[in-house]
Amino acid sequence: MKITDDVPSTLTALDRPNSYIGRSVPRPNLARLTQGRGHYVTDVTLPRMAHVAYVRSPHAHARIVRIDTTAAKKMPGVIAAVTGPELAKVITPWVGVLTHLKGLKSAPQSAIAIDRACWQGEAVCAVVARTRAEAEDACALVQVDYEELPTVTDPETALDAATHVIHADLGDNLCFERSLDVGTVDAAFAGSDAVVETTFVFGRHTGVTNEPRAIVADWNPGEQRLTVYHGTQAPHMMQNLFAKHLGLEESQVRVLTKDVGGSFGIKVHTYADEMAVVALSKLLKRPVKFVADRIESFVTDIHARDHRVKAKIGVMNDGTITAFEIDDLTGIGPYSVYPRTSGIEANQIVNLTGGPYACPNYRAHTRVVFQNKNVMCQYRAVGHPIACAVTEGLVELAAAKIGMDPLDIRRKNLIADNAYPTGSASGLKFEALSHHASLDKLVKMMDHDALRAEQTALRHKGIYRGIGFASFIEVTNPSAAFYGVGGAKISAQDGCTIKLDAQGAIVCHTGVTEQGQGAEAVIAQVAASAFGVAIERVRVITGDTDNTPYGGGTWASRAAGIGGEAAWQAGKALRQNVLAVAGSILQAKPETLDIRDSQVVDAGTGKERIGLDEVARIAYFRPDTLPPGFQAELMATRHYVPRAFPFSFTNGIQASYLEVDTDSGFVKLLKHWCVEDCGTVINPQLVDEQVRGGVVQGIGAALYEQCVYDERGQMLNGNMADYLVPMASEMPDIQCGHVVSPTADSELGAKGAGEAGTAGAPACVMNAINDALRPLGAAPLTDMPFTPGKILRALGRVS
Repeated sequence: MKITDDVPSTLTALDRPNSYIGRSVPRPNLARLTQGRGHYVTDVTLPRMAHVAYVRSPHAHARIVRIDTTAAKKMPGVIAAVTGPELAKVITPWVGVLTHLKGLKSAPQSAIAIDRACWQGEAVCAVVARTRAEAEDACALVQVDYEELPTVTDPETALDAATHVIHADLGDNLCFERSLDVGTVDAAFAGSDAVVETTFVFGRHTGVTNEPRAIVADWNPGEQRLTVYHGTQAPHMMQNLFAKHLGLEESQVRVLTKDVGGSFGIKVHTYADEMAVVALSKLLKRPVKFVADRIESFVTDIHARDHRVKAKIGVMNDGTITAFEIDDLTGIGPYSVYPRTSGIEANQIVNLTGGPYACPNYRAHTRVVFQNKNVMCQYRAVGHPIACAVTEGLVELAAAKIGMDPLDIRRKNLIADNAYPTGSASGLKFEALSHHASLDKLVKMMDHDALRAEQTALRHKGIYRGIGFASFIEVTNPSAAFYGVGGAKISAQDGCTIKLDAQGAIVCHTGVTEQGQGAEAVIAQVAASAFGVAIERVRVITGDTDNTPYGGGTWASRAAGIGGEAAWQAGKALRQNVLAVAGSILQAKPETLDIRDSQVVDAGTGKERIGLDEVARIAYFRPDTLPPGFQAELMATRHYVPRAFPFSFTNGIQASYLEVDTDSGFVKLLKHWCVEDCGTVINPQLVDEQVRGGVVQGIGAALYEQCVYDERGQMLNGNMADYLVPMASEMPDIQCGHVVSPTADSELGAKGAGEAGTAGAPACVMNAINDALRPLGAAPLTDMPFTPGKILRALGRVS
């Protein structure tokens, strides 16, 4: 492990001449995107392409009695109006379960509702027309008769005997339940000097990506082949699912993912309206396009984070944490989302709570229930912000209870940096983390003592500022233990094919996808460094199931750690292949040669011997001049999957400095710090961008974002006027620092960095608010988002 400055240096093991590892290299796609030359699904136009709009249920739960499409079909430009039973002849339903989540159950879900609508916004009819406007106009003339059914909206009562069961065949509204009891929890609490109990509430919210979900499906009956242009994080996963549910072979389906305007986990799931698009294309034998508008995005893009957690911590007067206990409850909508399921977030909360701390006594219980709201599933930092807020909220409340400094209680209990490899009470395996080094670096970065002095001085003037902390762990580089062991065809491995072109440049085909996070830059840096060319001589191709190696795509902070390692190994393999060709040309031993700056050189002296362009010319166009029996291989493919550990955990700590206006309840964010250990830092600028973006998203959860529903299952703020998101003018300066503990499971040593900011930010903002208000005797705030009204109620200013 080593502590780095804000721009970490290259690790010795990767210190090839002119390496790009550890350098802030600009994104290769930057000029194209800033010139407005991005190519998104919205830009796709095909011959005979039609547009689909959906008639969506206004009710949270209703039986579909009758659908009359007669008038709609007569509207100008209308090609077809298709109901659920009609589309079901083309595409089969699906069930979102994983076998390793014992007891997880869900009802079959169809592309368009067949007999019941189970949430407000579920599609009940599709209208296909020449333009989106014509399709929408015709939707208004589709007559649907509904019989309203009882709605289930409150998770607290979803399992009561008197509550309506949404899917009678399942027997009850319980989707998934898990219990864990490790150590001697009851004895630990009984022997504690202090016990703190509270309830944390997390507001349901969604991703609000810049680019909405979009898809174009083109079934070619002549070729018997489906081409899908899709804004997705996982093209190969979607290829498999489209083929499976349309009754096709995977080889009959091609998924193309070009530019994507942000995902945050929103675009890694199966959506009913997108499955309907591919089915409509096959049914109508023509291209069909769907782009969700912002209003329907709010009621169809997956939601997340809707949890109520009753939590408890025991502590001794010297600060030793004796036990953690949680009881989690979440409502996930009427279906478990396919194929990743809606049980993973709750499962993660059980796994991650208390994770940074050396406490052997832990009890957890979680229940996941069905309800008549939009579906919930994985979203950036799945489960981490909840587990972190519960853990860190309890730790700071315990510190206040015994009168201990919040940093000192962490120093007392965080797993020691020299204790690895080790595990958590929940059974997680940690290879190498750096909680204490990260904390020490944070204290220095923020000038902690000076901030505390300033805070004290301002309190005498009636100005209430708070400092909050949050240590965190983050799951990255997941192996097959995440999904594959449960039967889902979601690849844990990734591949990279690199070839030398005829002019000495290289082209990389990678299974990871570019979602705006900079994956293309990372792959280019790694490939250029491994092979030995300038990054300008590298072209990266992603998102094409016909041309890229089979891979998992982009999710769970895996692109750099898994996709990057595959690129590193492919680059090394191609370098050896090219050196073998060069050696045969130069009559030299390949091991005495190297590739640097697009030249084959003597490894010892660096003397240039032959250019890559000349090697390529001879290999491709004059192979007759090579030695008899020698075959040049100027393409290499390598795959990588983590094997030593199920996950490559990262860790870090965040701090928030803010001011609470006790008259209005408004929170002003003054400064935010994050120290993260994500192993080898390939591109410092991109890592810091990911951390800052994640922090902002976490701040949104803490202060602004919430999908508000009434008791009838109606979403009340499904628009950008009423659903609040963090704006640039409200965000503080966010300073990033790094500690480097590379994973030994790969040569690069890279872990993920995409979700750390989101994992810790809500917790440290919560703790900072409570720190600010503690001198005023306010009740601790644990119900996110922390709106001005909630703050004023805690202060007793309003009822």
